[in-house]
Amino acid sequence: MSQLQSIAEAVIRGEFPETQRLIDEALENGVKPVEIINNGLIAGMQVIADRFKRNEIYVPEVSIAARAMNAGLNIVKPLVSETNMKPVAKVIIGTMKGDLHDIGKKLVAMMLEGAGFAVIDLGIDVSPEKFVDAVREYRPQIMAMSALLTTTMPAMAGSVKLLEESGLRSQVKVIVGGAPITDAYAGKIGADGYSPDAGSAVDLAKSLVS
Repeated sequence: MSQLQSIAEAVIRGEFPETQRLIDEALENGVKPVEIINNGLIAGMQVIADRFKRNEIYVPEVSIAARAMNAGLNIVKPLVSETNMKPVAKVIIGTMKGDLHDIGKKLVAMMLEGAGFAVIDLGIDVSPEKFVDAVREYRPQIMAMSALLTTTMPAMAGSVKLLEESGLRSQVKVIVGGAPITDAYAGKIGADGYSPDAGSAVDLAKSLVS
């Protein structure tokens, strides 16, 4: 097994001290930081995303793997200049105003980070105005909205409408998700896509920026 495969396996198992040790070893042996990120850390999280999508693992396993990945990134990222390692795309993500559910949104954020996206998490109880302000400030390629309560779904429509009124809609792709959300609802409010789970959210995001 190559050093990069070993790093990926350590991420998959969620062994963050081992992930750090293997990365230190790989760097000493001259492996490039960018290769460690792409073919070690991200490769490991891709396996986790695929398994999660197939219901072979659940939220705790994803969280542990993400912790291992982030421990590795903390070592390697400072060694990589912006010119050498650009994110796949920038994403802002948040749970709608009136909704305090966080787990699903955090899971999507972790999966996106694991796939090489730069993620700005706006948190919970995010108003349409705050989403639009974040689009204006961060210039993301994707805006991701989550709702677990049917009462907060109209805020999704309001966010898309406000984007249009602000003249920013053409600059960003909008994706939505959450228990009560459907593909039909996404189409109705003018979103660019809907994802039923975190693994699919990564595939959707990639398809929108490729």
